[in-house]
Amino acid sequence: MIEVEGLTKRYGTKTAVDHLSFRVRPGMITGFLGPNGAGKSTTMRMMLDLDNPTSGTVRIDGRHYRDLDEPLKYIGALLDAKAMHGGRSAYNNLLCLAQSNRIPERRVGEVLELVGLTAVARKKSKGFSLGMGQRLGIASALLGDPEILMFDEPVNGLDPEGIHWIRNLMKALAAEGRTIFVSSHLMSEMALTADHLIVIGQGKLLADTSMADFIQQNSRSYVRLRSPQRERVRDVLHAHGFTAVEAGGGALEVDGATTERLGELAAENGLVLHELSSQRASLEEAFMRMTAGAVEYHAHGTDIHGGALAAPGPRWGATSEEA
Repeated sequence: MIEVEGLTKRYGTKTAVDHLSFRVRPGMITGFLGPNGAGKSTTMRMMLDLDNPTSGTVRIDGRHYRDLDEPLKYIGALLDAKAMHGGRSAYNNLLCLAQSNRIPERRVGEVLELVGLTAVARKKSKGFSLGMGQRLGIASALLGDPEILMFDEPVNGLDPEGIHWIRNLMKALAAEGRTIFVSSHLMSEMALTADHLIVIGQGKLLADTSMADFIQQNSRSYVRLRSPQRERVRDVLHAHGFTAVEAGGGALEVDGATTERLGELAAENGLVLHELSSQRASLEEAFMRMTAGAVEYHAHGTDIHGGALAAPGPRWGATSEEA
């Protein structure tokens, strides 16, 4: 388990992380979300004692990272795949890490095979593609077979097969009871992967909840229907206390209703329906609504031909350093 208590980091007058407290529990994948500049990368660096907090503390299974004798056996992390020594082979990069933490050399070959780099194990990592470098970084996180794993943008540079692989790997590790903490700007991927969410904005905690509850609490749910008898549908809905709002394509949107109830009303009144579907916002829509007031950079223009635009807004493809 990772325990973050009152974590604060200031750079002069700038507060990057502001009294942040949360727990990352074992047996699930916890997603770490926030707009660019929210303090995600700073928080993760402080978890690993790469940055010193202004105040507050982080404990890894009850201990500070700096107090762990062989940290790779407790927690494995991928924060920057480029941190590997480019002049060393993939094998030797991992071997140096293994020797520093008294991990058997056989483990190097095991993790290289696990991430699919056995064929290039003796090649220097400076020649690796972004995806290969990412796989090597994941291998380094897995090297000590730790109970806790932290990943910052783990799918960065991976092809579709690689994305599918890392998603299933994280799920398998969580199913073994391990603690998985992952930050990503890809909302569609996070929606398929995470069980629980920690959301921050401007360094402050905005949400600490399950994926399902986060979407439900930060989105509008409604029923969409289409009918050639639209006016009759409106009258029936109004008579039963429902309000229908015009939507694109001749459809109607009804809040506070279920598909079952509207289907029953249609049948009772002889109405023909061409569409009846329950609609719920995506994780991305819920996230945008939750963090709207915590975005550091806002774009105000969309017409690229109409003159100067405002300062760039949040870029979901930004590097981890910007997050």
